[in-house]
Amino acid sequence: MVSLTLISEPQAVEGGRFYYFGPQPECNDCKLKKVCIGIDKGSLYEIVAVRDQTHDCAVSEDKVKVVEVRKVAQISAVPKKSAIEGGVITFRTPDCSRLDCGNYRLCHPYAVEDGMKYTVTEIEEGTGCPVDKDLIFVKLL
Repeated sequence: MVSLTLISEPQAVEGGRFYYFGPQPECNDCKLKKVCIGIDKGSLYEIVAVRDQTHDCAVSEDKVKVVEVRKVAQISAVPKKSAIEGGVITFRTPDCSRLDCGNYRLCHPYAVEDGMKYTVTEIEEGTGCPVDKDLIFVKLL
């Protein structure tokens, strides 16, 4: 499904990807906020088309362009028992602080928030977790 949002002109490139972290306080009084913040916080998006319209923005130092985006599934590690393809899970960051682990970024993915609900779109493989957690890689949307 394609959605519309606004992104700074230099970033408005077809095929570009970005994480949406939510609105800024300056957005509260903006007349374009419904378009700009109408996408899901904590999600990865890919720009599928760039429209010609540009607007001024109180947050960006540049002008912003209207872009068509689609949500992209993110790979993450979740407990094996909750990895059901098509199932909706409440994401919980694993209790681990091993920054040196090769899986750290997948166990602590960008913009995926504790307590947020995500759909498991695909089940990948086991993580080979070095601290013996029973985790598996999945794609979350």
